[in-house]
Amino acid sequence: MGLFTSTEFDSLECLLVDQLQDLYDAENRLVDALPKMADAASSPELKQAFRSHLDETKGHVNRLEQAFQLLDASAKRKTCNAMKGLVSEGEEMIEAKGDAAIKDAALIAAAQRVEHYEMAGYGSARNFAQRCGRQDVADLLQQTLQEEGGADKKLTQIAESSINSAAARA
Repeated sequence: MGLFTSTEFDSLECLLVDQLQDLYDAENRLVDALPKMADAASSPELKQAFRSHLDETKGHVNRLEQAFQLLDASAKRKTCNAMKGLVSEGEEMIEAKGDAAIKDAALIAAAQRVEHYEMAGYGSARNFAQRCGRQDVADLLQQTLQEEGGADKKLTQIAESSINSAAARA
């Protein structure tokens, strides 16, 4: 979502729907990107983390579709330029050459940037939903927010337990 656009919001619920459309695009982009990241990883644990998060991400897409239904809004994608950029950075890491452990560390760094972006987006959208009196939607978004935080923690655990030390030795 562009920060300075001509979009007009006449209610917080309108902003909420806009944010959900942005997240919907972001999640769909990740459904395409995560298998490539898994294939590019050399660590079996990292490969599995990316594959596991792909399954979660498909669930995030489904949850967003549920949120749209609850709000009587169409489940459509609004181009998420931030995620386009983050995925592009991830693709640079996928294509990178060099030591496998260093490449895995780079993949983790790229993936954590994505997770932090998503956590910010879901946290804001959840708060908007709460302010609109839509606890049903807020609950769906909170569930996804927790999973995004869990994915970030898992990546940190993998990096700190093995990948970063192997990369430092390379």
